[in-house]
Amino acid sequence: MSTLRFKMVEAAFGKKPSPVDVPGKRPSDYFGMYVFNREKMFKYLPADVYAKLINVIDTGSALDSSIADEVAAGMKKWAVEMGVTHYTHWFAPLTEGTAEKHDSFIEHDGKGGVIEEFTGKLLVQQEPDASSFPNGGIRNTFEARGYSAWDPSSPAFIVDDTLCIPTIFIAYTGESLDYKAPLLKALRAVDKAATDVCHYFNPDVKKVYAYLGWEQEYFLVDEGLYAARPDLLLTGRTLMGHDSAKNQQLEDHYFGAIPTRVAAFMKELEIEALKLGIPVKTRHNEVAPNQFELAPVYEECNLANDHNMLIMSLMRKIARNHGFRVLLHEKPFKGVNGSGKHNNWSLGTDTGLALMSPGKDFSGNLRFITFVVNTLMAVYKHNGLLKASIISASNAHRLGANEAPPAIISSFLGSQLSAVLKHISESEPENLQSIGGKKGMKLDIPQIPEILVDNTDRNRTSPFAFTGNRFEFRAVGSEANCASAMIVLNSALAEQLKEFKSVVDERIAAGEEKFSAILGVIREYIKICEPIRFDGNGYSDEWKAEAMRRGLDCETSAPLIYDNYLTDESVNMFESTGVMTRKELEARNEVKWETYTKKIQIEARVLGDLALNHIVPVATKYQSSLIDNVYKMHEIFPAEKADALTLRNVELIEAIASHTAFIKEHVDAMVEARKVANRITDEREKAVAYHDTVFPCLDEIRYHIDKLELIVDDRMWTLPKYRELLFIR
Repeated sequence: MSTLRFKMVEAAFGKKPSPVDVPGKRPSDYFGMYVFNREKMFKYLPADVYAKLINVIDTGSALDSSIADEVAAGMKKWAVEMGVTHYTHWFAPLTEGTAEKHDSFIEHDGKGGVIEEFTGKLLVQQEPDASSFPNGGIRNTFEARGYSAWDPSSPAFIVDDTLCIPTIFIAYTGESLDYKAPLLKALRAVDKAATDVCHYFNPDVKKVYAYLGWEQEYFLVDEGLYAARPDLLLTGRTLMGHDSAKNQQLEDHYFGAIPTRVAAFMKELEIEALKLGIPVKTRHNEVAPNQFELAPVYEECNLANDHNMLIMSLMRKIARNHGFRVLLHEKPFKGVNGSGKHNNWSLGTDTGLALMSPGKDFSGNLRFITFVVNTLMAVYKHNGLLKASIISASNAHRLGANEAPPAIISSFLGSQLSAVLKHISESEPENLQSIGGKKGMKLDIPQIPEILVDNTDRNRTSPFAFTGNRFEFRAVGSEANCASAMIVLNSALAEQLKEFKSVVDERIAAGEEKFSAILGVIREYIKICEPIRFDGNGYSDEWKAEAMRRGLDCETSAPLIYDNYLTDESVNMFESTGVMTRKELEARNEVKWETYTKKIQIEARVLGDLALNHIVPVATKYQSSLIDNVYKMHEIFPAEKADALTLRNVELIEAIASHTAFIKEHVDAMVEARKVANRITDEREKAVAYHDTVFPCLDEIRYHIDKLELIVDDRMWTLPKYRELLFIR
């Protein structure tokens, strides 16, 4: 081991956990202390203003501009009492991260001094530069204006000395330039469509909420070792590195005892998350060494998404307090499990109904089946689009590997629910009803009430699995913004529920009894969406062939998968639900293609630099020492004996020469492929070129670098190896 590498490893393993200051005896003592939640609103706002604001939050009605100043004044008073000096509009541009511009509360007082001031105008709307964020051509450089607008449904919060106000981000011309604006529209669309369908079963339902519970997987790496790996630093993943002799093959890390330093990091992270109102609940070791998971209690989808974006920021910050760096890349290490962010999604009503849970009677069970089957129909119709919502240059490394769902969207229901749907679809209509008139109708399926929470098996190979009272969208990547997947899923279901209601209403208008009409349409849907249902091994080659026969989207190239956003079916779906226009979709795809290109471009440049300036020189230096040894052996021993004694060294010399020659040749070829691709002006064609001609070079070059790692003297190899990166002490 090189001296420098030895010192870094020794320093990393010698770190002690940082003490964590707990602000109260119980989490409930400090939960939400940095959030302007309903408790704070009630305390700091006049009663009538509080009532109006709560109505806006609960019903989604328009904000009364007359109360903005009073809300801002109450919010500022609370914040200043908490030591806050600045405020920012906190939004999620098309970068997968968040953005913020901090302004202080101070204004001139007219007497040579300053006063703290925060008005309703500053609360409701700001004007960040729209041209410098990804916009897909909607804004030119000379057209800088864009607006951030307050989202009252997601409460303001404090980070350090800054009041953070969650906002949407739109162009001067009105198009959305972020994830929150279309997510809110998608949630409103599914609320309206689902509420209308709920009225078949319960006319008292006034609102339907989409819920999200995310499970955040991540890796921790010692900060010193991270800094010594330029590939990790610049791309988030290791572009080279041979497998450690021991990695995850013994399956001893999963749910194992949490290392002391990691536990200290988790404790501080949980405390800070709870202060910010994020209801974190679960923590554990994941499958791969150095891999862990954090999961909260589910929340309303928009708030849950904001909390996930906030927790990723917190993780990066707090990890450094404990000598770690967080890796959120979906596949930072080759040969071990990658990281996902399972999205547990469900629907519920303002009356307390869980729409993805079975009922206790005919109406409740038919309602349950109605929403499950319509969800399957939405996923079936838009399976390619759902895949496009989660694919990225980084997540493409993970999908289809042995720890992640395949790059084919299908849904697992479990044997019990599958049997129920089969029974409904194959039975004659009269056998699904009991004698006794409309009020006495019931499904002839006594086992439905027994389909309760967790009464289904799990299928880790399914991208979209029913898990008892929700669907788990497992294909979402660990560093992704959950909103991307949630926009598509909720929009697709909104479109599907509108179509379902239209067909049912036609049958009712024609004289058919309501529940009979619903059941008749459901029976047809079960047969139509059958291709999306698959309970077997999603990793098998047989499934890939079967999925293609079923007509499912089996494309694996990320740039081509993005085309699903611009099909007529997708555009019609987004426009009919009022979520996004064709112009917005085209702009977003431009961003996706450009981002894909840039990520592969960066990886290619980093690998080329490391290969020629680190790996080849080190390998050549070791090769020279071997050559020197061969010459000296021939000076000491007779030729025949020297040949025998240096045979192994000669083989190593030849191997190094072969590997370094391949690396040099293919780095040059990769650079040339990049130059050719860079001359392409169309963003889609450029991304396709990078995928087809540049991306394959990365693994080809890596193979030979990894072989050299096994050959070169360990004392000369300067980059930390997997056996050092993957095991925290």
